[in-house]
Amino acid sequence: MTASRTTRLLALTAGAALALSACGAGSDDAEGPAAGSDGVTTLTVGASSTPHAKILEYVDEELAPDAKLDLDITVFDDYVQPNVQLSEGTLDANYFQHLPYYEAQVKDRGYDFAHFEGIHYEPFALYSTSVEDVKDLPDGAQIGINNDPSNQGRALQLLADADLITLKDGVDATSATLYDVDENPKNLEFKQTDPAQLVRSLDDLDASVINGNYAIEADLSPTKDALLVEKAEGNVYANFLTVQAGQEDNPALKELDTLLHSPEVKKYIEETWSDGSVLPAY
Repeated sequence: MTASRTTRLLALTAGAALALSACGAGSDDAEGPAAGSDGVTTLTVGASSTPHAKILEYVDEELAPDAKLDLDITVFDDYVQPNVQLSEGTLDANYFQHLPYYEAQVKDRGYDFAHFEGIHYEPFALYSTSVEDVKDLPDGAQIGINNDPSNQGRALQLLADADLITLKDGVDATSATLYDVDENPKNLEFKQTDPAQLVRSLDDLDASVINGNYAIEADLSPTKDALLVEKAEGNVYANFLTVQAGQEDNPALKELDTLLHSPEVKKYIEETWSDGSVLPAY
């Protein structure tokens, strides 16, 4: 299982976990994280490194002090541990997932979570190091594709929108799998891959549909490097702040969500990722 790292070099040892409980995470207090004697509430938030942690770092540096918040940001390299650690109380919140993934996780793992509204989304895109135009994909081309169900359907829909494949009638793109491919005129061969490994797969495959955050980390731009880019209109994959059920009314967590939906954060997103690799969802 992929190890996590933290922007504050926080080691999640048993001792550190106990220390975190003093500032809210893992607390038996039903009201959740609360202000310390200095009036500042410390929130421990798990996030993917880019863009989620960068957005949180901006908030922590520029907006949180005036709101009496201090963010401990724990960065994860996978999509599993942020929810595991939120459910165990190590985190007060996480910021890395969209609604289809969230709903699948809650259903499959029985998490008792709640979430706020979408903050941003990262368009999926098809990348290649061997062809410059999607029409040049050879017959039988090997295509890397996400192996988690909630994102696999999203990748397949991107290919279907470009008429590379068709999906069976009535299939919901948020849950489609390879078994739902109806027509495949180019005889594309799909290679299911862990999301974090899709960038590396470009060295071995003809093309790969890559999650936005991993594409950003690899300096891939949807406007400069991609063969296909997910449509912005009607996008249901906005990423949001997730908390334990009942904590959505906690004043500090509500304030953090308000900051994440502020004009300042919207401007930061638009200026930092001016190529459209990250787009505000509000």
